[in-house]
Parts: sequence; C-alpha cells; structure tokens
Amino acid sequence: MNTTQTHPELVSYNPATNEPVGTLPITPVDQVSVVVERSAAAQKRWASRPIEERAEQLRPAGERLAAEAEAIGTLLTREMGKPLAEGIGEVTYAAKGWSEEIDEIVSALRPEVIEDDDRLTRLYFDPLGVCGAITPWNFPVLMPHQAVLAGLVAGNSVVLKPSEETPLVAQAYCDVINEFLPEDLLQLIHGTEDQGKALVASPVDLIVFTGSKAAGEHILGSASNGLKRVILELGGKDPMVVLDDADLDAAVTFGVRNAFRNAGQVCVSTERIYVDDAVHDEFVDRFVARTAELQQGDGMADGIHIGPMISARQKALVVEQLAEAVEDGAVVAHGGGDAAGNFVPLTVLTGLSHDMRIMNDETFGPIACIQRVHGDEEAIELANDTPYGLGACVFGEVEHASRVARRIEAGMVGVNSGCGGASGSPWVGAKHSGYGFHSGPLGHRQFCQVRTVSVPK
Repeated sequence: MNTTQTHPELVSYNPATNEPVGTLPITPVDQVSVVVERSAAAQKRWASRPIEERAEQLRPAGERLAAEAEAIGTLLTREMGKPLAEGIGEVTYAAKGWSEEIDEIVSALRPEVIEDDDRLTRLYFDPLGVCGAITPWNFPVLMPHQAVLAGLVAGNSVVLKPSEETPLVAQAYCDVINEFLPEDLLQLIHGTEDQGKALVASPVDLIVFTGSKAAGEHILGSASNGLKRVILELGGKDPMVVLDDADLDAAVTFGVRNAFRNAGQVCVSTERIYVDDAVHDEFVDRFVARTAELQQGDGMADGIHIGPMISARQKALVVEQLAEAVEDGAVVAHGGGDAAGNFVPLTVLTGLSHDMRIMNDETFGPIACIQRVHGDEEAIELANDTPYGLGACVFGEVEHASRVARRIEAGMVGVNSGCGGASGSPWVGAKHSGYGFHSGPLGHRQFCQVRTVSVPK
C-alpha cells in the first residue's frame, strides 16, 4: 500500500507563450503556522548573535547571486515576461548592491546615545521576531530582496510568500541565500490568496506587503488581531507634470520609458501625464513617434523592448479600462484595441478628463494618458486629485519644477527625472499608497523594535 502523501502543485506559466515553466508544491494552509513556529525558533538563535556577525555570514551570498544572475534572470524572463536584459539586470542589480546595502543596514541599526544634564539613554534597534513577507510578481527578485536582506541583517527570520505567478524565481533567489544561512531562518510558502491570509493570521511579528490597495486594507485589518507591525506599499496612479518651460525631448524620453517599461506593470509607472497647453501638441506628437519605435513581443527574443502582461486576467482589466475610456470620449493617438495572447498594444490616449475611470483607477498596463492643462495650478490640482500618492515627477526649468514638485502629494517626487532618490533614500508612499516604508537607513529601522535603556548621571 502506497502511503506517500502528495500535495497539489503550483504551475508557473510563461505569459508570452502560455507554456508551463515549472512547478512547485503548494504549501498546505494548515502547515503555514508550523513553518512560522520553526521560523520563530531559528530567529531566537540568530538574534542572539551580534549584527556584525550576521552581516558577515550573509555577505558572501551577494557574490553567489551575481554568479547565478544569468540563470536566475533568464528564469525571471520566462516566468514573468520582461525582456531578457531587464530580467538579468534585475538580479544583477540586487547582487551588485548586496555588500553596500548590508553596510548601510548595519550602520543604521547601531545603537545611539542621547543625553541631557540628568540622564544618559542608549537607543537600540532590536529585532522584531518573525517577518512575514508577501511580494508581487512584477519585480520578483527585487521585491523579496527588499524585505529579506533588511529583515535578516536586523536579526529577524523571514517567511516569504511570493506571488503565485512567479514562484520559481523567488525560490531560486532564496535557494542562493539559504546556502549561507542556518536552517529555517529563511523559508518560503507557496500558494495563492489562502496561503497569504494564513501567513497574516499566523503569529508573525511583522508583515511586509507590496500589492493592491484592496489587499493592503484587508491585511491591515487582519493584522490588528495581535497588533502586528505592518509595512505596506500599495497601489499608485503616478502623475507626470510637463511645464511650459520643460525640455520636451527629455520629458518625452522619460515619459515613454516610464509609461511602458515592464508593460506598464510597475508600481511607479507614469499613468497620468499633465501637459501645459503651450507645449501639449508638440509633446503628444513626439510621444507618439517615440512610442512607435518600441518593439513588443516575447522577452526572450532579440530586439524586444516590452513584453506581455503577466496573465490573461491582468490583460482583461487593462483592456476593459481602455475600452471604457474610448467609449467615454478618449482619443486614441496611438495603439488601442487588442492583440493576441497576453499582449496589450502600447497605447497613447488624449482628450481625457477626470470624469473617466482610467484617470482615477490604477491601470497597471501599457496605457499612457495625456491630459491638456492650462497652467501650473490646474496641473497641481489634477495631479493631487487621487487617493494615491506613491511617486510623481515634474519636468521644467529646475527652480520652477522644484516649486511645483514641493506641492505634489506623493511620497517621492522627481524633478526632470524619476521619483527614485539618492542612495540611502527611503522608498515611501503617501496617502493610500503607503503605510510604513522601507529602504534607506530610515526604512531599515522599520524592521526593528526601538528600545531605550536609560541611566541617571
């Protein structure tokens, strides 16, 4: 009699071809709490070691990841769809900055001394415990990386639940790191929403989540049971403002790149573009011409700039928004319609208003929406007319653009550039786009319990 138990498998598909890439066993929901219990036991031993020792144990993993960048990056492209150079580049980026980020984390978490005339206080940044990380599919190495490295160096253990769309590349990334770690310190659970909910409900101490606003709201509500700490990076509807004194070539180059890269499946994609009336028509003409130069197709093929949507479901959401916008009066300046498989044509829309859903709801697809505005005040008002506030950018003469940028209600605003900051800057959202934040010294401290020990002088 065969008593071997078999568990259902998670099948990962190539979104460009719909062919299976590989499988992994699904973690039974009733085993999630068992995984967390093992994680908690491993964390206590790990946390008892000095942070410098933890850092040195993790440091060689960066070189190992760099050695595997081509293999893991190729898997990333096959599983997620982005062009091969971007897939390999994503892994290389994580590996290249590995030691530098470890140094930054160690520096950020060193004890500090605060004193006055009466007391001396030592400020410590201690581990929280078990970090449960739920990460998305659009950057299936970098999103886990942001939680895993900071969590581990800080002295926590990590239980990672990657997206069911990209489980293989997340497993490959963690397999590399686990070559250098004690058993059970970094574990993965695979599955769908049920496994994610079970992880949130389990006795983790911190939940790190990147994904939709709706899912984030559910997690925040569930985390209240036990008062778990949370770091939530949620949706975005990022605006780009093009002022009357903007360098149009620079603005168009950035706008096309940021609207369409990764098929628009980026949390800080440029989804709304507000262009001053004085330069609107020329901007649109240049934008359309530059868009027409981009090649769309299987990310494994040569010369491809833009890959597919991650799934038929995601494609359907984008196509629905696009069709509704056209029905409501939007003008298709380029693209439009549908395409075979999981591809959505690169589309440029004009003639838009905030009465249209596509100017309000997150699209997460290759649709660039350009709206004419009359002056700075209207541009600022429309840019801020959203519950979201992740990233934004303003193009114009530097001082002029900087004044406008300061009035944009987003966590990160770029002037004549994307929203990413200098090395050491946090990745932070405002309004409904963020609850807590990560990266940079301030973000690393969110993985810690702040503790003070004070003695009288």
